[in-house]
Amino acid sequence: MARIVFIGAGSTVFARNLMGDILSFPELSESTIVLHDIDETRLRTSEIVGHKIIETLGVKATIEATTDRRAALAKADYVITMFQVGGYKPSTVIDFEIPKKFGLEQTIADTLGIGGIMRGLRTIPVMLDICKDMEELCPQAVLLNYVNPMSMLCWAVSRASSIKMIGLCHSVQHTAHQLATDLDIDPESVRYRCAGINHMAFYLDFEQEIDGKRKDLYPAIAQRAQMLPAPMRGDAERSDGGFEGLSDAVRYEMFKRLGYFVTESSEHFSEYVPWFIKSGRQDLLDEFGIPLDEYPRRCERQIEGWEKLRTRLEDPDGKVRVVQSMEYGSGIIHSLETGVERVVYGNVPNRGLISNLPADCSVEVPCVVNKNGIQPQTIGSLPPQLAALMQTNINVQSLTVEAALTGKRDHVYHAAMLDPHTAAELDLNQIWQLVDELLDAHRDMLPAVLFA
Repeated sequence: MARIVFIGAGSTVFARNLMGDILSFPELSESTIVLHDIDETRLRTSEIVGHKIIETLGVKATIEATTDRRAALAKADYVITMFQVGGYKPSTVIDFEIPKKFGLEQTIADTLGIGGIMRGLRTIPVMLDICKDMEELCPQAVLLNYVNPMSMLCWAVSRASSIKMIGLCHSVQHTAHQLATDLDIDPESVRYRCAGINHMAFYLDFEQEIDGKRKDLYPAIAQRAQMLPAPMRGDAERSDGGFEGLSDAVRYEMFKRLGYFVTESSEHFSEYVPWFIKSGRQDLLDEFGIPLDEYPRRCERQIEGWEKLRTRLEDPDGKVRVVQSMEYGSGIIHSLETGVERVVYGNVPNRGLISNLPADCSVEVPCVVNKNGIQPQTIGSLPPQLAALMQTNINVQSLTVEAALTGKRDHVYHAAMLDPHTAAELDLNQIWQLVDELLDAHRDMLPAVLFA
């Protein structure tokens, strides 16, 4: 049976979901799942959870756990990456606090913006080290990546490694489900075609199928967009400054302007463009319900709740409930192993799939998966306004990847100066100073060549 390796398995909740998904397939129920993490305590918790999942499902899988990455990767069939370089402290805190000194605010900071650039520079070398080990120890294995910044990592791997890789996110399927719920229709009846780049893909078609006939749902989305109140904060503000129900106003606003609905959430999307987060414009934050510093709040809540969660998960008498998630990873493995065909949305090298985006960038498109492998589907030309918007993000991705692969520090400045949100807030001297401070603060996490 398949040998499936989790790199970053100390992300226990996510590892639990993926293990449950995988082992719920009868054809994968005798797989060997190898858990790897550098944090022995979290690794032990995930190992306990893995054994509880086996018990719950009554399957004959094997769970292994090791802090030795090379031992984990040896003879792997599939490698799933889910790690974060630098963690919340110090790296995420640095990515938020230093930009604040310059008046640059962020919400999530893991995909684009100055936070995304720094995360990319920290993470690309680690991902390439994993790929180098894979080339030696399991060259035929498929790498399923869940790590952000997704597009930058996939782009770097496609340039620097021979490993077969697909980047996986849940924004396409989750947003489709959410839109169906918004429109009060059965999510199972929705059919769509979506394409773009990770966190900036758009539904080119969004339809409902009833009795073999399809109905365009975009008119209903347009009607809903006109009826929504502003601001759309959801529920009341929490005491920690966040919101119980995050607003969806940003992407409904973008739908009004562009004519297509974007997959990524409003709090993410707001920092990929120059129009919503502006110094001194509290009115915009209020109008669109944008929660600044949302990711640090989430991290703090997770840290506060970790010990309780670990105690519950490790309780010898406690059971682990297995509920199928909407993640694509298990389905891909199942299709490659059995030949059962399914369509997933993945991040892959463009290579002409989207004709009006750069050939070497990473795109998010439908992929057919079966015994023949992962086969990305050709989209053709995107509506020009969508391609133009994506290009502003691709510019930043390209320069960050270039800096990481060549060690040329100048390209870090170039990436920051072309970032839509950073450029809308700071002048060039401020951007150079900001980059210098961030690089110095992250020195221990970055390649020495950037400081040569």
